[in-house]
Amino acid sequence: MKTVVFLDAETMDLPSLDTSALENLNAEITLYERTEGADVAKRIRTADAILVNKVVLKPEDLQQAKKLRYIGVTATGMNNIDIDYCQQAGITVQNVEGYGTDSVAQHTLTLALNLATNFVAYQRDVRNQAWSASSHFCLLNHPVMELAGKHAVIVGHGELGKRVEALFSAIGMKVSIAARPGKNDDPRPSLASLLPDADVISLHCPLTEDTDKLINADTLSLMKPTAFLINTARGGLIDEEALFNALKHNKIGGAGLDVLSVEPPPADHILLKESLPNLLVTPHNAWIGKGARQKLLNKTLAHLSGFLG
Repeated sequence: MKTVVFLDAETMDLPSLDTSALENLNAEITLYERTEGADVAKRIRTADAILVNKVVLKPEDLQQAKKLRYIGVTATGMNNIDIDYCQQAGITVQNVEGYGTDSVAQHTLTLALNLATNFVAYQRDVRNQAWSASSHFCLLNHPVMELAGKHAVIVGHGELGKRVEALFSAIGMKVSIAARPGKNDDPRPSLASLLPDADVISLHCPLTEDTDKLINADTLSLMKPTAFLINTARGGLIDEEALFNALKHNKIGGAGLDVLSVEPPPADHILLKESLPNLLVTPHNAWIGKGARQKLLNKTLAHLSGFLG
């Protein structure tokens, strides 16, 4: 019987899901809630297959797993795995795509709507009894933007980008799709050409050499002072120091981020150490809708079952 180890099972919150497919696998399965880097080699040494979300799998650790032939990634991104080594070693690496489309698209729209309505600021005012102290029936002390009729620019037009496009269109926004960064043969307009007219920029592309710090001081300088930046993709798409400066000095209207370049972030992360009224940060939880996690688990185990035979 083949052996399978799940290195960071706590990232799935398995007790909240239907795990019958996991229990019925024809394999000996060991679940580790979390795995530190120093423990990786020891835990995978006798494994035929690994399930992993974000634990980094380095060549020096993978070399210790002489039986290893399969890595199932409980995510879409695979930047925590040395793919080149796995190809050379004959190890199949299988990710899962499309599982979180509804959940992430919903979160993207939530961030945009919260920025547009100044929702957090008004909630803070209500808690601080500013409404109770008002001289009339409502508060108007924070600006509200109506997104209908505004221009959204989407970077990354896969399944998720298309779903976000549909949601933006449904609330009356004009939507443009930027050319893939680094692809000179893409007939769509470049991001730089779209930014000056954009009211919302939403990132849904992978982190690659072409997209690393795609949003930087130069691209931020092209944006309207009222524009909103949304990132539910990867933190490395943004030069965070440049974004901090743009937000601090009101060079753009605001940003809604579900991802940062380091996760979990240090307490002194540049975007967290100071309270910025035009910044919303959520803890990389756009994908965690229960339906999305169930779909992710089911697809992961279906792929694994194919390997196990």
